[in-house]
Amino acid sequence: MTEILKPGLPEEEFTEEQLAAVDRIMLRYEDRPGSLIPVLEEIQETLGHIPKPIQEKVAARLGLPLSEVYGVVTFYHFFSMFPRGKHTCRVCMGTACYVRGGQNGLNKIMDHLNIKPGETTDDRMFSLETVRCLGACGLAPTMVIDEETFPRVKPAIVAEIFRRYRQVEEESATDPV
Repeated sequence: MTEILKPGLPEEEFTEEQLAAVDRIMLRYEDRPGSLIPVLEEIQETLGHIPKPIQEKVAARLGLPLSEVYGVVTFYHFFSMFPRGKHTCRVCMGTACYVRGGQNGLNKIMDHLNIKPGETTDDRMFSLETVRCLGACGLAPTMVIDEETFPRVKPAIVAEIFRRYRQVEEESATDPV
């Protein structure tokens, strides 16, 4: 079996088990034309993201140009090249949300989390994304964290929303199981 990436390299932190799983995924698909998306889906599920070194190995193993693998990873929103946070924050930037101050809320979120859309906080607690519509125009400006919808988000309440999520995480980390 071909080794994909040695654990411990500065740019990645995959376990040997994760890397072995990626190897098995590619082994199952390497002789099947049209298998790029299923391979990437399984790798994303296994690793949580598809960084460039893994894309290079996928390209080599499937006999594809790296540009094709990269193109698919960057085209489809469900693929990520970077680790995602435990919680995903989606901020609506559709017309209704934008007109009602969505950009101000987004700016406050970026300042509070110290990240931009498409990035993840250093502690991997939150990933930030912008979307064109959440289907809640009457509640604009709107944001969603995981499955929880926050209507009429104003910059003044942003810190409190994220504080609640961090508090729940801290409490669950100290609760005896």
